[in-house]
Amino acid sequence: MWPFICQFIEKLFRETIEPAVRGANNHLSTFSFTKIDIGHQPLRINGVKVYTENVDKRQIILDLQISFVGNCEIDLEIKRYFCRAGVKSIQIHGTMRVILEPLIGDMPLIGALSLFFLRKPLLEINWTGLTNLLDVPGLNGLSDTIILDIISNYLVLPNRITVPLVSEVQIAQLRFPIPKGVLRIHFIEAQDLEGKDTYLKGIVKGKSDPYGIIRVGNQIFQSKVIKENLNPKWNEVYEALVYEHPGQELEIELFDEDPDKDDFLGRLCHITLLNFQWFTLDEVSKGKLHLKLEWLTLMPTADNLDKVLTSIRADKDQANDGLSSALLILYLDSARNLPVSYIFMDALWS
Repeated sequence: MWPFICQFIEKLFRETIEPAVRGANNHLSTFSFTKIDIGHQPLRINGVKVYTENVDKRQIILDLQISFVGNCEIDLEIKRYFCRAGVKSIQIHGTMRVILEPLIGDMPLIGALSLFFLRKPLLEINWTGLTNLLDVPGLNGLSDTIILDIISNYLVLPNRITVPLVSEVQIAQLRFPIPKGVLRIHFIEAQDLEGKDTYLKGIVKGKSDPYGIIRVGNQIFQSKVIKENLNPKWNEVYEALVYEHPGQELEIELFDEDPDKDDFLGRLCHITLLNFQWFTLDEVSKGKLHLKLEWLTLMPTADNLDKVLTSIRADKDQANDGLSSALLILYLDSARNLPVSYIFMDALWS
């Protein structure tokens, strides 16, 4: 399958990524890929999990543990600034979910397939000419790390790649599904964190300036910083849309804010309990985090809206922008008979 996967990736780069980059910034309007060669080393699938419970009978859900270490050749240029850069190798490791739906009674038996990562994969890119690229106006505030985060998040739910296999399938419903629900995260407090700030060249141990980064898929929230405190109280609330349940997981990292590089204070992964809970932080010697998690199911009617409004008014001060009572989903399908703009042509002829 690898040669055909490479063809699909090249098509994705040229028809989706290239126009998106051009439209992102006026300085990138002449951006283009001059060569796309993913290489001959195929993707490896190290494990497969198939879901058989609590799934729609017209779909098949697979989780693939993928690993790709490839010598590729991807060249790009920005003609306006005579800039050339490229990629000569890529590594990517993570869990990719593949959904085959709808199942149909005729060949090829599957109407479409959707691909996405449940959480940010491990991504490493060996660049050529990256310095030239970052010298382009509008990009000089970026870094290698920021670019990797942008690429990674493009691959993570709710972003997805949907490939129709038959013409009759409703592609919009597959590409933009209704969320399964909302996860309300009460980010309350922490205790007994490590003191990372030091004085007199490390002789005297100080405290920390802790803050948290909360991730659900590519939705990222950052708490306020509590200065000089090993037992901080944030009492903040965040709400994240959940599109795959089970599958999407809550991930939290704590850091100590510093002028140069923030110090790591601990991590929580694979959190599934929906109640008040103290969690012991991973990958550090000490520290606990206090959370309250609520699962909010979406209702198709507004019958219970008054009850929900009454409930959240009591907690209105917990979130900076208030707690949600409903979810509005707007799908922009198409536009017709738009006025013709001659601005580009005028500029061209002048």
